Amino acid sequence: MASRAFTTFQLSASLLLALLATCHAGSIAIYWGQNDGEASLAETCASGNYEFVILAFLPKFGKGQAPQLDLASHCDPSSGGCRSQSKDISSCQRRGVKVLLSIGGADGNYGLTSPGDASQVAMYLWNNFLGGTSSSRPLGDAVLDGIDFDIEQGGAKFWNNLATDLKKLGKNGGKTVLLSAAPQCPFPDEWDGGAISTGLFDYVWVQFYNNQECQFDAGRAAFMDAWNKWESVPAGKIFLGLPASSSKDAAGTGFIPARELTSRVLPLIKGSPKYGGVMLWSKYYDDRSGYSSAIKSYV
Repeated sequence: MASRAFTTFQLSASLLLALLATCHAGSIAIYWGQNDGEASLAETCASGNYEFVILAFLPKFGKGQAPQLDLASHCDPSSGGCRSQSKDISSCQRRGVKVLLSIGGADGNYGLTSPGDASQVAMYLWNNFLGGTSSSRPLGDAVLDGIDFDIEQGGAKFWNNLATDLKKLGKNGGKTVLLSAAPQCPFPDEWDGGAISTGLFDYVWVQFYNNQECQFDAGRAAFMDAWNKWESVPAGKIFLGLPASSSKDAAGTGFIPARELTSRVLPLIKGSPKYGGVMLWSKYYDDRSGYSSAIKSYV
């Protein structure tokens, strides 16, 4: 009887631990589109490693400019060649993968000059990539799940207006528009901070790389101080953003070897109420390192 009771206790404890692990299970988000030689979008989603794929980038918009998509050698938007990605986007979504378009990036020519400019950009994004209609949708008929703000230049004003307008368009159009942001880890972010403070963002994947004062190798105290500050923002889930490779082309600093991430870093943050998982830059580097496969079961 005692042996049976102990066995029952062990089983209950195991189930409880499994439940807790499930409650804090995270996702992997990956940026795709900026490098020659990376897997296709359909192949990326078929791997089963990612819950979010972020198309990078729309690096030209606002300030009265005609917006311009750039997916490197994957396709040529000027000739309508990127419409062929529509099939792959739909394939991803059927697998349950959320596909977002990232606006901005480290390079490009973008910015907002007024609330009216933000409204025009929001309408362009809605009609050309989201639930609206346009005769010139760069990615074809596929309806993306949302917009990612990777704002790294162009001033800090009016991004909150853009976020508000996008959410309103989605609500009025009967189509949820997910919003994500990729701020740098120094808090608050110089460009994305105002938009994130609206409370409209579903996901914030913080770049804990190329920022030596707050990435993990700055020390546990500095890293956790930054993480806890980002946990305080009015957003849905917070992700740990990392390069997927030690290659200096992926990031100058901030790479964490997979074993160190799973044994030393994730245990510090997985219990956080807003923990969402890990964001990786980018699919090209992940293809060569196998990083996502090495960490997926621990995220």
